[in-house]
Amino acid sequence: LPGSAWGYLWPVLLIFFGLSVLLGRGARPEPVEDSLGLDGAASARISFKHGAGVLDVRAGAEPDRLYQGVFHGGLEKRIDRQGDALQATLEARPTGWTQWMLPWNWAGGRGGLDWDVRLNAGTRLALSFETGASEARLDLTDLKVTDLRLQTGASSTRLALPARAGWTRAQISSGVASVRISVPAGVAARIRGAMGVGSLSVDQARFPNRAGAFESPDFETATNRVELEVEGGAGSVVVS
Repeated sequence: LPGSAWGYLWPVLLIFFGLSVLLGRGARPEPVEDSLGLDGAASARISFKHGAGVLDVRAGAEPDRLYQGVFHGGLEKRIDRQGDALQATLEARPTGWTQWMLPWNWAGGRGGLDWDVRLNAGTRLALSFETGASEARLDLTDLKVTDLRLQTGASSTRLALPARAGWTRAQISSGVASVRISVPAGVAARIRGAMGVGSLSVDQARFPNRAGAFESPDFETATNRVELEVEGGAGSVVVS
């Protein structure tokens, strides 16, 4: 063929893109519906490993289920039972790099890694989240979460902390991310933070600054309280 090979690159890419759009509806994988029974478990630890897409987690599972969910993009899980405790790891199914060239696998694209998960409201939970370039909506208000760990990259996260879990310990680590944390009314909090070039904003009307920590006046005596540690990079963390 005459001319430089580079002259054919853009036409080939455009043809590929057009074909992927036309064939995309039939090529998208079907969403996976999955759940896990409690089988007498009184407590559970759940690890979420999620990539680009939308992660929506809140209460609402059936009384005999630890979780119920719809997982676009597939799911790989590992389950371990030790006595009356459950441990579950829910991970996005790995795909080759060529799959991410397809429009329906892009962040926010319909049929990408969009997870909608409901958890059991009566079980004591320890939750761990590892998210990438995603949007996470984590409403833990009605859940009994006593231990929470969130590690997120270039993402947007809205987190509502538990309202009636007793004492909750939470660790937040964020990169170039926007994280908004809501502490329910009636829950005391102690907040410590270290940011890089980012910013940490705390509602000091509720949590006055006391000797390097933001703390509710009744933190030591409150029935429901949260001890929150924040470590951030170039993003922003807001606690209210």
